[in-house]
Order: sequence, then structure tokens, then C-alpha cells
Amino acid sequence: MPTALTPYVLPVILLFLSNIFMTFAWYGHLKFTTKPLAIVIVASWAIAFVEYCFAVPANRIGHQVYSTAELKTMQEVITFIVFAVFSIAFLNEPITINHALGFAFIALGAFFVFKAPL
Repeated sequence: MPTALTPYVLPVILLFLSNIFMTFAWYGHLKFTTKPLAIVIVASWAIAFVEYCFAVPANRIGHQVYSTAELKTMQEVITFIVFAVFSIAFLNEPITINHALGFAFIALGAFFVFKAPL
């Protein structure tokens, strides 16, 4: 099996793809505030379906080598990375120092989830 497709790496790739779609499903409609809410809900569901097509295999494959706590932590850290890029690039909203510090504390928590028990 090629290195990039190992159960250690493939879930990370799939979770990044999953989070890109989920971020658009949850926050993409904020650029289209004049559209009826019912339409953006249906559009968000359609986008979220694609997200699940990446997230479910990511967790199924990843659970071969990661605990569920590690998978969830990985997903949360990836979510913040994707969200930061999305916020700046798509919504044109800056990430402030307070946001960066908050994300850093979450990343510190992730470090302890993956660290060997004390």
C-alpha cells in the first residue's frame, strides 16, 4: 500500500476534505444572505451529504490505528485550520490574536490527547 494511503495518513486527508465541505455547508451561506432560508438549508444539507461521504470512511479507516478520542481531536484541529483559511479567504474576515490564542490552546489540548499517558 502506498505510504499516502496508510490508515495513519488517509484519515487525515479525508478529514481535511470532509471539513472543507462541512465548513461551506455551515458557513458558506453567510455570503448569500438574500437567499431564502429554506433554499440555503437544502443546499447546506446537500453539501453536508458530500461531507459525510468523506467523514465516515475517514473514521472507519482511522479507527484501525487511532482511538475515537484521537480521531475526534484530529477532526477538531483540522476544523480550526480549515475554518481559519475559509474565514479569511471566503468571508474576508480576519483572524484576530484572540482567535489565534484560542486555537492555540485547543491545539495544546490536542497535544495531550496524543501524548503517551503521564
